[in-house]
Amino acid sequence: MNNGIVKFFNETKGFGFIKESNSNQEYFVHVSGLVNKIKENDEVTFDVQEGKRGLNAVNVKLA
Repeated sequence: MNNGIVKFFNETKGFGFIKESNSNQEYFVHVSGLVNKIKENDEVTFDVQEGKRGLNAVNVKLA
């Protein structure tokens, strides 16, 4: 499990980005990868999975 903060999330379009806490790496997140509803600046835990265009955050939960 990785830890991070939701940098951006657009509920209407169903996607956003999560910034990992310890590496400052950013991951794309799609609404299909959410366990809990998220919004900007929420602290979250997540797994990383290879997607069509790179690494995606999946199993995203509020920390």
